[in-house]
Amino acid sequence: MDELDLLKKDWKKQESSYPKLSYNEIYKIIHKKSSSIVKWIFVICIAEFLFWGFINLLIPESFFTIYEKLHVKAFLKISNILHYAVVVVFIYLFYKNYNSICVIDSTSLLMKKIIKTRKTVNYYVYYNIIMTVILSIIVNIIMFSDSTLLNEVMNPKHLEINETKFFYIMLIAQIVGLLIMIGLLWLYYKFVYGILLRKLNKNYKELETLEV
Repeated sequence: MDELDLLKKDWKKQESSYPKLSYNEIYKIIHKKSSSIVKWIFVICIAEFLFWGFINLLIPESFFTIYEKLHVKAFLKISNILHYAVVVVFIYLFYKNYNSICVIDSTSLLMKKIIKTRKTVNYYVYYNIIMTVILSIIVNIIMFSDSTLLNEVMNPKHLEINETKFFYIMLIAQIVGLLIMIGLLWLYYKFVYGILLRKLNKNYKELETLEV
């Protein structure tokens, strides 16, 4: 039983004598916990941004040679820049959510901010997954639109292979790779942000109890 549960139990025992003080004590704990959770969401989003930015800096230019030959290098670079711009917007929104929760002094307002934070996190998760799917589909459409070019790039030594069979093997490999990537992304967001959102939802339900 945590501190909040103990206070709630004590509040019910003393409800007739000290309802206001006990209510305020419970509210302060919920407020503090909610603020901490939203802060962690903000920090994790920044950490993700810095991590992937650092990874991109480590990738040598030679890695993109194959994409240049397939005429998707420029598209990938532009989409990457736009993606980071969108992530910066989400970081700003997470900061605003955290900053607003820090100064809230009303139960109803805190509940509204918790709902807003949940929506922002969900939008962020959906954006990353949908963006990955759309980007992969566009890149693959460009790559597979010219089977001859694809074969030349992926088989520079011109080994004796069936072009049609090779085409379908590549297509299946790309689809499987995309599904694995989406699955890993979903598991990551479900684990990291899912834990934080469940805690935030618990706080919301506690506030609903206080409002009754």
